[in-house]
Amino acid sequence: MILPKGAVVAVVDGERLVMFRNTGDGEPQLSAIPTPAVDDAGSGSGGHRSSAANPDNDTQAEDGFAHGVADVLNRWALSGKLDELVVVAAPKTLGELRKNWHKELQAKLIGEIDKDLTGQSGDQIAAAIARA
Repeated sequence: MILPKGAVVAVVDGERLVMFRNTGDGEPQLSAIPTPAVDDAGSGSGGHRSSAANPDNDTQAEDGFAHGVADVLNRWALSGKLDELVVVAAPKTLGELRKNWHKELQAKLIGEIDKDLTGQSGDQIAAAIARA
């Protein structure tokens, strides 16, 4: 994937968000940017409480975190803090994120990679984006 200079990269799993901005021309070079606070109080998937028919507390916490990340990214898209976005997320988390994208964010989304890379370095994430 060609990553435009200045594009924001959000790397997400069910518990962590790491943010980067591409500073490279041609090949991606990711520079870490401050990670915004994420309100993970939401329970994701419609706010159902845990029961035999619903997800366990860990799953709800992960879904709530994904919902909080989507809120942050939506605010960034609406306020002009990002023009182009690539999201790298664990597959389940990516599914939860997609449920909550604002139309403005969707218009700025230039790529999605469904891999859990939150524990990887910026160089490893850049290499995964280059291969995508």
